[in-house]
Amino acid sequence: MSALRIERDGPLLRVTLARPERRNAFDAALIAELADAFADVGDARAVVLAGDGPSFCAGADVDWQRSAIGLSYDENVEDAMRLYGMLEAIDGCPAPVVARVQGYALGGGSGLVACCDVAIAGEDAVFGFSEVKLGIIPAVISPFVVPRIGVGAARRYFLTGERFDAAAALRIGLVHEVVDDLDGAVGRVVGELLSSGPQAVREAKKLLRKLPTGVETAEIAARLRSSPEGQDGLRAFLERRKPDWVT
Repeated sequence: MSALRIERDGPLLRVTLARPERRNAFDAALIAELADAFADVGDARAVVLAGDGPSFCAGADVDWQRSAIGLSYDENVEDAMRLYGMLEAIDGCPAPVVARVQGYALGGGSGLVACCDVAIAGEDAVFGFSEVKLGIIPAVISPFVVPRIGVGAARRYFLTGERFDAAAALRIGLVHEVVDDLDGAVGRVVGELLSSGPQAVREAKKLLRKLPTGVETAEIAARLRSSPEGQDGLRAFLERRKPDWVT
């Protein structure tokens, strides 16, 4: 039985954690499936990452953690690198990724949220980097979380391991919106993404990862402006019509 459900709806790809009985907690199989799912999203123009049931992702599965107790140092490194590879695949996904977050998003679950381009949380969402409560630290997720929430917030929440609500997650920048209608808000954001140029959206995401300067920025702008998509977008604006990518 797959721990992941993948559905294609036209230009939209939905990737859903499907272990509601375990609050969608990570184990080795789910990590591998997520890494594979995000390794190639094809020509999808947007990806929604969600979790079945009352929680988004409650972090590491208890049985998986139990199995790690007897691992050697080298085996622990390999295990951690598989988790890192999965997070990197989501973070580096060429298509924009929208997180639909409800209930628990703890530990690695909060790491998942940080890897998404847009994160929308329900009012019931609960976050936390609780690793220190187990005598470990959120090392593997830190390269994705710290740029998102900043060192200041990380210095509190990484050290205390305390849980915090959606309002606090919004304040520190882990999520972008807190809403009472998750599906409506996710649908609105997806609609905005699908009304934007497909190539432009992917190039904008690459731009943010690379942060070029000087002449390189001018070359990128010129390449996009002179591309078929850029030409159609500019002409559509001037002609007061929809560009070709809007159906």
